[in-house]
Amino acid sequence: MIRTIEGLRTRLAEARAAARPTAASALSPAEPTVALISTIGALHEGHEDLIRLARDRADIVVVSVFVNPLRFATTAEFEAYPRTPEADAALLAGLGVDIVFAPDPAELLPRGAETTRVTAGDLGLRYEGRSRPRYFDALLTVEAKLMQLVQPDIAVYGRRDRQRVFLVERMVSDLFFGVEVLSVDTVRGEDGLPVSTRVGMLEPRDLAAATRLPRALEAAASNADRGVDACIAAAQSSLMGEERIRLDYLVVVDPRTFLPVDEGHRGPAVALIAATVAGHRFIDNTEIYIG
Repeated sequence: MIRTIEGLRTRLAEARAAARPTAASALSPAEPTVALISTIGALHEGHEDLIRLARDRADIVVVSVFVNPLRFATTAEFEAYPRTPEADAALLAGLGVDIVFAPDPAELLPRGAETTRVTAGDLGLRYEGRSRPRYFDALLTVEAKLMQLVQPDIAVYGRRDRQRVFLVERMVSDLFFGVEVLSVDTVRGEDGLPVSTRVGMLEPRDLAAATRLPRALEAAASNADRGVDACIAAAQSSLMGEERIRLDYLVVVDPRTFLPVDEGHRGPAVALIAATVAGHRFIDNTEIYIG
């Protein structure tokens, strides 16, 4: 794993030079394409799909592994986040990743909390941002730094955090980064839950409760033809009586603006849900069509 910005730049230059002959055509030499996948480590099979898409679309695949301290409300939360560097390295090597950038916080954020930040604006204070006020500004700040350092042609994200994908797409457009943002469907277990490190931390009874979250989204989708209110009511009804779930938000948004839709909305929409189960936060979403 490359730990320094200087090392990253050197390795990228080497990788581009090595890939250039195979990326060139007989008529016009082409620069090799670079894909970036940014992670906070503790990798799982959900990340594998991101890497496979990047591998299919680019000549060089760069994966960052960086636990961003700006995202956490307290130092204790930052230090408690699971870190599995050996397992991460083995998974990435097995998937043919070309470069793994795993800097220490002081390398990527030399001024710490005083760093210049990218702001997500009002939308960054909604949904996830309401419960985690620092989250999206911190996320976009590091995403912008990584894009500046790697200069990727493609950046790949998972759709489990749809708000993140939307805000990154908007940042890339607003700041003229010239990066194509791709997203991959959420990888789910047999119980319907998105694959994540949190699932393995749950006791059986809590796990059974958590599986009602994707079912609530299924209920929302099944009732979408009756309008937004009926859609949300069906999802809420499916959660009733489950005391182990502490619902944070359940909302239907317009995918073009990510703002809540009104009752008269017709067409594509996204249902978002977030809840806490046994102290672990879960987020999920599904695309629906309101007829």
